[in-house]
Amino acid sequence: MLALGGLDALLFGASPTVYGVLFLPVCVLTAAWVRKADLVTAVIVVPIAFVLGLVLVADSGDGTGDRLMGLFTALATEAGWLYGGTLLAGVIVTVRKVRLMRRRVARNRPPA
Repeated sequence: MLALGGLDALLFGASPTVYGVLFLPVCVLTAAWVRKADLVTAVIVVPIAFVLGLVLVADSGDGTGDRLMGLFTALATEAGWLYGGTLLAGVIVTVRKVRLMRRRVARNRPPA
C-alpha cells in the first residue's frame, strides 16, 4: 500500500478515491494469499497497510501537526474504503477458515 500510495501521488495527484479503489484488490489478494496458519493476521494487517499508504496521499503542510491533521482528516473521510476493504478481507478469511475446519473434520472422521 505504501508503493500504491506513492504511485497514486505521482500519477493521480494524491487522489484519495483512487487510493481507496486500489485498496480493495489488495485486501482480496492479501486474504487469498495469506498462509493457513496466519489467517487472522490478514484482517489486522490490512488496516495498518491502509494507514501507511495514506500518509503519502493525505494533504500535508509544513509541520508535524499539519501532517497529522491531514492524515486524520483523510482517515475520517476515507473510512468507507477502509471498512469495506477490511470487511472484504474478513469475509474471505472466514470462508477459508470454515473450509479448512470442514476438511479437518472430514479427514478425522472414522470411516462408516
